[in-house]
Amino acid sequence: MNYKSFLLTMVTVFTASSMFAQANILNAKSPEEIGVRTEAQIAIDNDKPLPYGYVDDRDILFSKMTWEKIVLDERANFPLYYPIDTNNIGSNRRSLYDVLMKNIKNGNIERIYDDSYFTTQRTLKDIEAALSKIDTTELGIEQLNAGEELSAEYINRRDITAADIMEYRVKGLWYFDKRQSEMKYRLLGIAPVAPDVNFIDEEEPDLVELFWVFLPDAREVLHEAKSFNNENSAIPFSFDHILNSRRFHGYIYKEENVQGDRKVNEYISQNALMQLLESERIKDKIRDFELDMWTY
Repeated sequence: MNYKSFLLTMVTVFTASSMFAQANILNAKSPEEIGVRTEAQIAIDNDKPLPYGYVDDRDILFSKMTWEKIVLDERANFPLYYPIDTNNIGSNRRSLYDVLMKNIKNGNIERIYDDSYFTTQRTLKDIEAALSKIDTTELGIEQLNAGEELSAEYINRRDITAADIMEYRVKGLWYFDKRQSEMKYRLLGIAPVAPDVNFIDEEEPDLVELFWVFLPDAREVLHEAKSFNNENSAIPFSFDHILNSRRFHGYIYKEENVQGDRKVNEYISQNALMQLLESERIKDKIRDFELDMWTY
């Protein structure tokens, strides 16, 4: 039985390798054939994101909703940030922000929201003001005042790009499944965070959430997009896998509470160390519940 399991695992790994790496790279006769899968590869490709199992409300013995910051200048979170310069890299490698924006624009992600409670739905047109800034130079204003047509050279446009994303904020539910006697985590939403585009060139601009995506609605898109695996480039991780398996480092900045889900920095202000310790305290409180279940 162990031999069969090992054999199945190896077949799965090598099949995934052939599907997820740069397809056909060793068989290509010209650069144009790299990344183009054969008809046989397409025929056997039934790869889908691992579906969530059904969880009955009666099986949830304990739950706690948390919000976390994923700071992108930490090494553990680099797979969500890079690449930021796509001019000299293949189209199969994009940052998480580029993947989200591309699929919002082409309609694969149909619903985006303005907050983590997913109460108000937004469209791409609604959030354009948060994604780009257009200014007219003084010479352009003089041109308009003179009744002339504004020249394109006097228009400055600044767009939020993947390089500007400072962090992601995620919302998820920790819950204890009494059927399986296990503490589990279900990620529910994610939001890219960048400096306010109107003050982006200042030294310390305020950070704003650009939009929220309900993660279960975007799993197909995130599964198709692959992130770089620094240990083995032949088998990259999908963004869906990275997020659902928590292959990132995050800090809890808010938990659901009786004070209207107030943030940590609202009751511990101007003390980054104590805020970090409070984040760890909340994590330990959640972990301790599972440990206490096995204490007799």
